[in-house]
Amino acid sequence: MTEPSRTTIRQRLFAFLIAGLGGLAASAFSFSLAVYEAAHPPQTPKAVPGEQIDTGRWLVTLRSARSGTKPPTGIPPWKPTRLVMVDMDVVNQSATPSNLLSRAVTLDVPQVALQPPTDYLDRDKGLAGHFNPGMPERVTLAWEWPEGNPVPQRLNLTINGQIYKLRDNLYGASGWFDADAVATVELPVEQAP
Repeated sequence: MTEPSRTTIRQRLFAFLIAGLGGLAASAFSFSLAVYEAAHPPQTPKAVPGEQIDTGRWLVTLRSARSGTKPPTGIPPWKPTRLVMVDMDVVNQSATPSNLLSRAVTLDVPQVALQPPTDYLDRDKGLAGHFNPGMPERVTLAWEWPEGNPVPQRLNLTINGQIYKLRDNLYGASGWFDADAVATVELPVEQAP
């Protein structure tokens, strides 16, 4: 081998070594940053009752919470059940009608398995169908409370965000997709008949 080719080989090996060490350092930094963020997640902001919360798809204003046996329709159910109800104002900000409000507001109750809530329109005293875009509505979400579990004095609610994607990664279609929680709200529970 001639002298210039040895120098070229050494330079290439040195360049590969430097590139490999740089890649290793970048990987170590990225991994340590991911571990740190997993150990120290950002805290969800706390909102107060009556404050309007923008979830992306919805504008939600939580008003009050109550517990009782009579649903918002005013007609007692044939099987007596305890209900936990949350009164709120909502506005659908999307361009199409939607009935997915119950995904935006979740009740944080550890060790109690709850079914999804039922939406009631306060103006009709009936079940809510689709919420039209840009039309403010006063709504009551009602969860059936399991027998034998005491109703808490205060409810912790999480308001979940939704984001709009013009093209999603799986199907290439537009749609609203769940995102992280945007706020938490604590409401005192009033006892109603």
